[in-house]
Order: sequence, then C-alpha cells, then structure tokens
Amino acid sequence: MDYQEYKALYNRLQSYRDIERLIAEGYDSRLVKSVYTQKTSRDVKKRFHIVGNNSGRLLKAWKRGSTMMELAEEWKFPPVMTARFIFLADGASKTEFQNYVHNPDLLKPEVAAELRECIECDPVYSPKGTEEQAERGRWGESLLQNWLKDQGIGFRTESDLRGVYEKTPDALLDEPMMFEGRKIYWVESKASFGDNTEFKYNSRKQLIPYTKIFGPGVVVYWVGKLDDLECPEGIRVEDIGILEKRLEPLSEDRE
Repeated sequence: MDYQEYKALYNRLQSYRDIERLIAEGYDSRLVKSVYTQKTSRDVKKRFHIVGNNSGRLLKAWKRGSTMMELAEEWKFPPVMTARFIFLADGASKTEFQNYVHNPDLLKPEVAAELRECIECDPVYSPKGTEEQAERGRWGESLLQNWLKDQGIGFRTESDLRGVYEKTPDALLDEPMMFEGRKIYWVESKASFGDNTEFKYNSRKQLIPYTKIFGPGVVVYWVGKLDDLECPEGIRVEDIGILEKRLEPLSEDRE
C-alpha cells in the first residue's frame, strides 16, 4: 500500500464507529481492525499517564452523573480503559476490575449496564477485542506454517525453541533457503500492518536481534505493509503476496 492511501485510511479511523463504515466501503476487515488497534494502542501509550493523572476528576464527573461512555468520548480515550481509571480511583483493584469486565453481573445493575456499553464499544481493550487480536495472530502463524509445510520445508516454531535462544522467530528453517535470490534462515509472522512505526519497533525489538543470532530472514505483515519501507541489512519484508512465492534450496556454490 502506498503511503498516501494508508495515511488516508489511518486518519479516517477516528472512533470505533469508523471501523464498520470503512469495511462497508470495501476495505479488508483484518486490515481496518489492525490499523485501528495500532492507532489506538499508540495513543494510549502516549496519553496513559495524562488521563490516569486525571482519574480523580473522571470519578467525580461520573459520580455527578456523566456516564463512562460520555467521559470516554470527552477524553477521546478507549471506553474500557476510561472505565478502568474510574474503577481504580473508586477503590477497586486491577484484578477486581478485570473480573468485572469479564462478568459485569458482579456489579449493581446500573453500573453493570454502563460497563457493558464500554465493553461493546471498545474493539481494542474489551475481551472480544483482545480475542480478535489473538485470532489474527493465530491466523497469521497458520498461514506461515502451512506455506512452509506445503513446500516440504522443515522448521522449528517459537514453542520448539523456547529456552534455547534469547529471542526466537516464528519459524526457524531447518536449513537455510533461497528467497528471491537471497539466503534466509527464518520467517517471522506479523498479523499487524507494517507501517514505519510498527516496522521500526519490530526491527529493534526482534528482527535485528534475529539476524545477529541466526542470519538474514523475512518478516511477513499479513494484513499489509507500506511499499517503501527501509529495511535494515538482512531483513526482507513481505505481505500476504508471499503465498504466491516459493523458497528454493541453496545451490552448491552458495552453500
């Protein structure tokens, strides 16, 4: 995806209501939900302490009659996270709040109704949103593993390698292979959109360390990526189009 198209999509995702609107226009559901999740989580990281430092103010406004959803929209903050600040300011523990999110019936009916509304309107921090993100991850890993298996290529998964290396990719090839003229040792699956922020973060935290431990490899952003990402040495970036491509064995002069 070119940057201008991506930026237009990113800018149009102002609230959870925009998700279904963009899907109805023909955008892929996983793409839209992934971009919205990334945009929302980045904003939460930036503003978490700002909103959190005003949790007492949120609590007072709620006790004066403002609903949790009204306060979430006023502060432009995810509904479940807004409710969390209110509950914690009112004396609940983090564990208690999580229990309420998973079972609002533990609360008084009027409070439970408000929390349910927050949960229904939060596609990122609600239990459903969290499960959808996990499902996207499983979907991507399944695509990767089936792609390799269909080619008869042996590999070890992150679970197979746990405890063996400090950092482990989703698929460490049993033998190095050639991919579009380059030798690779591993493939990483990402069920997120590969924009500059995401790719730089992934490169620093995972991909560059993989190259130092194992050698060059490929990262696949299954829901899409920017066309002009600048790749560090030893890293190739692909999207779902990789399913139409194949790995090749090393020729004798390349081993």
